[in-house]
Amino acid sequence: MNHARADQVVVDEAVRDTARAVWEFDGARAWLERARRHRMDPLSAEVWALDTGFTHVLLVRHRVRGWVPPGGKAEVGESPRAAAARELLEETGVRADLLPEPAAVAVRSYRADWSATLGLSYAAVVDRGVALVAERGQPARWFSLEERWDSVFPADRSRIRDHAQLLASGRTAVVR
Repeated sequence: MNHARADQVVVDEAVRDTARAVWEFDGARAWLERARRHRMDPLSAEVWALDTGFTHVLLVRHRVRGWVPPGGKAEVGESPRAAAARELLEETGVRADLLPEPAAVAVRSYRADWSATLGLSYAAVVDRGVALVAERGQPARWFSLEERWDSVFPADRSRIRDHAQLLASGRTAVVR
């Protein structure tokens, strides 16, 4: 498969996952439609790793952004879902199956000098007793969803908590 075709496959998957995301923030769907008319910056993906009781989330300490879900940019030819699973493993040592429906889609800039990009959030349910193997200089730990954590994305706490409550309720209806 050539590079242009691989990129189109990745964009097509991002569009499908964006449409299927339970939560939408920042006008992400409209942003994606506009962005598709031009060359897109790399997509980002993260994992909202929740414990089996849906009361805790696994976060990593980023040197600039504070405590954030494990994630990062999708590599060339890599789907956002695959990027999320890879980042979770690289940043925490946790290998987990991502839930079928993406948890959320948002638009954000990860640095002041970067343009905004589409970010897909996937959820996974993980036993809190699993051993964590954090990347060097980027510790990982479980936070109660009632606890506050330092992050440049303060809305993440309520977004993740709302999704955890939805999953705990067993509802499968899509919230949009």
